[in-house]
Amino acid sequence: MRLLRWSVVLLAASALLACASQRVNTSRPVPTALLPSKEGSHRLVVVLPGRRDRLESMRRSGVGEAIQRVWPDADVLFAELSMPYYLDRSAARRLHDEVLMPARRRAYTEIWLVGASLGGMGEILYDRMYPGQVDGMVLLAPYTGERAVHDEIRAAGGLGSWRPPPESANPYDAWQRELWGHLKTWRDEPERARNVWLSYGDNDYLREGMPLVAGLLPAGHVYVVPGKHAWSTWTPATEAIFRAIDAERGTTAHAAPAKSP
Repeated sequence: MRLLRWSVVLLAASALLACASQRVNTSRPVPTALLPSKEGSHRLVVVLPGRRDRLESMRRSGVGEAIQRVWPDADVLFAELSMPYYLDRSAARRLHDEVLMPARRRAYTEIWLVGASLGGMGEILYDRMYPGQVDGMVLLAPYTGERAVHDEIRAAGGLGSWRPPPESANPYDAWQRELWGHLKTWRDEPERARNVWLSYGDNDYLREGMPLVAGLLPAGHVYVVPGKHAWSTWTPATEAIFRAIDAERGTTAHAAPAKSP
C-alpha cells in the first residue's frame, strides 16, 4: 500500500502539482541550510531529503554531525529538494544550477551527495543528467519505482538481460524505466559506480528492490543494517559508510558496520 501511495504522488496531475507549489514555491531558489565545518572547509557533503523532510527535520536527524565526526573538514549542506521539484521534472537541473555549481566555485576538494528515499532517487536522476559531476554518492534506501518494474527486471534474468520496453504512454512507467535504463549503465560500465554506496534497513518497506541496486555496486559498498525507513536507521549507517570510505582509501582504520550482505 505504501508503494501504491508513491505511485499516486508521482502520477499526480496538474492539480496536485499546483497544490504542492502552494506549499513550496519552486520559482524561488532551492532552500538550503549549512552546517559549517569547525576545522576548515575542504569538502562538501550535500544532503537531499526524503519525501516528508524539510530543512529542520534533516538537521534534527543528526546526519550532519555524523558526517562531521568522520570528516571534520567537511561542510554539510542540507538542500530541501522536495517533491514539487520532481513533479515538474526540474529537480536535477535545480540541484546542479543552484546548489552544486555555486559549490564548485568555492573550490572544495571533494563534493559528495547523500540522499534518503526520494533524495536517493534524486541522486540517480542527477547522475543520469550530469554524470561524473560529483565525487561520490551515498544512497539511503533510494526509491527506484514499483515492485512491477523490479519483477520485470528479475523475470528478464537481471539488468544484463533486461531491455527497456518501447516507450509507454503512461508517464509513471516511463520515468521508472528511464531510471533503470540509467542504472543499467552502471552495470555495463562499472567505473560509473566506483564511488557509489548503498544502505538500507533490514525492515525497510522498500527493501525488496534494494538487491537490484546492490548488485551494481563494488564489493563492500552495500550496508544492510537493522532498522526501518527512517533517519534513525540512516544516520548511523551514513557515519559507518563515511568511515568505510576512509578505510577503503587507506586514510584511517575504522570498524566495519554491524551487518552487511
